[in-house]
Amino acid sequence: MAVPNPYAPLLDTIPVERRETEVGGSTTAYWVYGPDGAETTVIAVHGFRGEHHGLEPVVAHLPDVRIISPDLPGFGETPPIPATRHDIDAYAAWLREFAEAVAPGAVILGHSFGSIVVAAAVASGLATPRVILVNPIGAPALEGPRGILTRLAVLYYWAGARLPKTAGDALLRNGAVVRVMSVSMAKTRDADLRRFIHDQHDTYFSRFADRDVLHDAFLASVSNDVRVYAPNISQPTLLVAAQRDDITPIEAERHLATLFADATLVEIPDVGHLIHYETPAAAAEAIRRFLAPADADTR
Repeated sequence: MAVPNPYAPLLDTIPVERRETEVGGSTTAYWVYGPDGAETTVIAVHGFRGEHHGLEPVVAHLPDVRIISPDLPGFGETPPIPATRHDIDAYAAWLREFAEAVAPGAVILGHSFGSIVVAAAVASGLATPRVILVNPIGAPALEGPRGILTRLAVLYYWAGARLPKTAGDALLRNGAVVRVMSVSMAKTRDADLRRFIHDQHDTYFSRFADRDVLHDAFLASVSNDVRVYAPNISQPTLLVAAQRDDITPIEAERHLATLFADATLVEIPDVGHLIHYETPAAAAEAIRRFLAPADADTR
């Protein structure tokens, strides 16, 4: 039985078109949501193991914004970059080229692992008027509230990369492991919403190209964080952080905000690392205020 999407009624009112562009020697698949004549265009970069569908609940609450949402190389419908180690430098270079190709001067948004990719790209020269980071990785993952689980994840991805290919691939796509990840991150007590979250992870968390790119991306996600790039970002930056995030504690997010030249921190209570699924309306409202003209006095 299909699990109902609580955000479908809103999302269904927003026009969407799938497109492709050549970036870095491969074809990037991306989706354009919203009106072509919108005043603001946002490029939205998803998190680790996800793909563009994960940010759709936030998109659903921003019907007047044109949002371009690609699948990262090696995930969803975008193949890996040929002959490339998929580390932060590679993803940042891909994002700079992608943004220049499809929407020069767009606002850039990154969620979770995407926050590191976005921060690295902007710090290294990606031109954008504003930066939005949702659930930013503001401290080393191994030092987070669930550092033990992260260390187990390191072992899991190491085993997936070292086992014979068939066994390693089966381990990395194992539905029970994906469900454990999903259960550990969800904070909502709404049973229907939890079912939707688990169904999203079951459906999209194993749509990676192969175990090599997955291992590369995992290492990139736990070996980097936004702090190192923040001092080199001069653009106004919005941080949308969860007060119960198990990846980056809220105290670390508060410190992260002080490292930017111009940062606004919005804290969302009673949610963890799944702001995009559990509280997308609150995230969208923070984004809408941040994108409003300066003379609107809404920041």
